[in-house]
Amino acid sequence: MGFLLPRISDLTEMQYRLFLYFQALVLRHAKGTIPAPLDADVADAGASVAATLETAGKGIIYEHQAQSLPAQRVAAELGRAVADLAQQAGAQASRVERDAAAALRRLERVAREAAKEMPDETSPAMTWFALARRMMCGDANTKEDSGESSAPIPDTPRIVLP
Repeated sequence: MGFLLPRISDLTEMQYRLFLYFQALVLRHAKGTIPAPLDADVADAGASVAATLETAGKGIIYEHQAQSLPAQRVAAELGRAVADLAQQAGAQASRVERDAAAALRRLERVAREAAKEMPDETSPAMTWFALARRMMCGDANTKEDSGESSAPIPDTPRIVLP
């Protein structure tokens, strides 16, 4: 939490909720994809969708593209989520898009800086994923890599954010 909190402390409540929503969306998407996205793919996807939203906010229609195939898939998932949220918001759609762009920029930053700031993780390319899984209730402390059931391991601490 010492890594994450300083990087998200200045987000508004809506941006913070969107950040957590996008994080959960990426984790859910990554579970069933081959090849699995890496932290760099998450950062690239967040940056491309945020850049597309920022460009649209200036009145220019241009879709920025992520570099790798896994990043493009994550970006498509994030883009669909933003479009759905904006449609539900109706008249407040532009505000939702601005907040989503800010949350996606923060997701990009956290995913890029995770390996540098937390070198003790087992795989430097998956440091953000390890952090995000520990943060999100229900995804923490599961036996994903061993092929066993994904039930949480009892008596292990979880981080719960208010």
